[in-house]
Amino acid sequence: MIDPGPALAAGRVAHEALMLDTVRLVRPGKDVYDPATGATGQPDARVLYQGPARVKPNVVQERDVQAGQREVVLRRYQVALPWSAMPLAVDRVVAGDQLIVDASPDLRLAGMTLWVTSVGESSTATAWHLGVEDRS
Repeated sequence: MIDPGPALAAGRVAHEALMLDTVRLVRPGKDVYDPATGATGQPDARVLYQGPARVKPNVVQERDVQAGQREVVLRRYQVALPWSAMPLAVDRVVAGDQLIVDASPDLRLAGMTLWVTSVGESSTATAWHLGVEDRS
């Protein structure tokens, strides 16, 4: 049997070299209203990951949907995080977590808040793959 370890290690290094975006993966907390400021915040929100990533559009998944009385385009993206970023002992990423793009060479992505819809898991993956969508 061939040992896939060296090929996976090389693939993970190469995949990380393509991660030019900087993101924060956040577990939203409960909305809490502050009557003193009139603002609603989430003081118990937690950052699960902060660092490099690769965010790319998944144009195959783009579709028109109804939102209230208007039609909007639902855009989906694929996000890759470094393989070492999410050890299994910490909180698992789940649908509903938020991914905030802090910086990107593509200025259209910078500042976006995306919502996790799926998490891909595989023993032969070169990165953690998340399916996310733009709900703005």
